[in-house]
Amino acid sequence: MKLLFDFLPVVLFFAAYKLADIYVATGVAIVAAIAQIVWSLVRKEKVKPVQWIGLGFILIFGSATILLQDEFYIKIKWTLFYGLMGLLILGAIAFGKNPLKSILGNEIELPPEAWQKLSISWGAFFLVLAALNQYFAMTLSLDAWVKVKVFGGTALSVVFVFVQAFWLAKYLPDEPEQKKPQDAAVKVEAKEV
Repeated sequence: MKLLFDFLPVVLFFAAYKLADIYVATGVAIVAAIAQIVWSLVRKEKVKPVQWIGLGFILIFGSATILLQDEFYIKIKWTLFYGLMGLLILGAIAFGKNPLKSILGNEIELPPEAWQKLSISWGAFFLVLAALNQYFAMTLSLDAWVKVKVFGGTALSVVFVFVQAFWLAKYLPDEPEQKKPQDAAVKVEAKEV
């Protein structure tokens, strides 16, 4: 359910684009991003730094798109956002920090080398997304860019997450096996002897 909630602004953006235009879609994306943050705050959930950064980017570049009536700003928003995320992750690693461990360390336990590889792969992935977005923004029509951004970008992200999950599985502990009733009976008999 959380994954669907995270992709809601993208879905609403695409629907508004199809029903109206890029400027209405951008306004809808701004409102959806604000609503996500407010919803998390109302539920007393911690808003992650990446969510605040994303909100800042959509407010700045979305507002510029609408006010200047220029699609360039919404297109470049993604290049700059992905680029910044990639550089922040890789830069933190260069300074001996591990941003993904600080975000996810309470949820999963991994050895240091796994955290390192995970962070490097995410940093590189964001830089690839930035380069792809810039290429498509410069070479495709607005309509084609929106489709590639919504469907291609989402699909690429989902595939990357699944590959990461599959790779991380080898580091996660196995589920403890349920004790069989007969095992308990054997232990009771052993204690009686």
